[in-house]
Amino acid sequence: MEALLSIDGLLSLVTLTFLEIVLGIDNIIFISLVTQDLDPKIQPKARHIGISLAMLFRVLMLLGITWLIGLTVPIFELGNHPVSGRDAILFIGGVFLLAKASTEIVKKTEGKGHVNDRKSSTLVGAIIQIGLLDIVFSFDSVLTAIGMTENIAIMIIAVVISMGIMLVFAKPIGAYIEKHMALQILALSFLIMIGTVLIAESAHIEIPKPYVYSSVGFALVVQLLSIRAVSKRK
Repeated sequence: MEALLSIDGLLSLVTLTFLEIVLGIDNIIFISLVTQDLDPKIQPKARHIGISLAMLFRVLMLLGITWLIGLTVPIFELGNHPVSGRDAILFIGGVFLLAKASTEIVKKTEGKGHVNDRKSSTLVGAIIQIGLLDIVFSFDSVLTAIGMTENIAIMIIAVVISMGIMLVFAKPIGAYIEKHMALQILALSFLIMIGTVLIAESAHIEIPKPYVYSSVGFALVVQLLSIRAVSKRK
């Protein structure tokens, strides 16, 4: 607690909370897209469960840092390339994101709405998808926290605060994305990019995250300006 009340501790907490929010953007986008296919009455419940799972996985990983570090130890070799448990999880998560986002893009560009999809989409199915991706997304979050500070309490508090902020903004972000098809396509393209980054990281090819997020941020600003121009024209 003394470390938390110090200047360095507070600075680490604020910085880490901000980074956790940035790293959680892809989580919010995926949750928003998955819950679109659900009945509107249970969408808030699905979002709450999804974000709660994200927080739970992050806290458990922080408490089990020794286990998490053990996942970076190679378990077998593929050719001359050592493969660890973390590599396998990142690869599977990246492939899943690519498949999910590509399927959704095809579905939307073919003009299929969500009315028929909601009939076959269930809360349990959505939670399973969100939970699996939460595990993958949690790796970046936890590894960033470990790199920022050695104080477990600060890490956990930053995760809880960031998840709370995500919970507040998940509904308006999801509603805005669902309202504009162009933003849905952009969000799905962002998930394809994240999936590609995850696969690259599983092969130990590091792609600087600032490049990824800045390019997405630029595309988002351009798209928002386009939406505003269209609405003004109408």
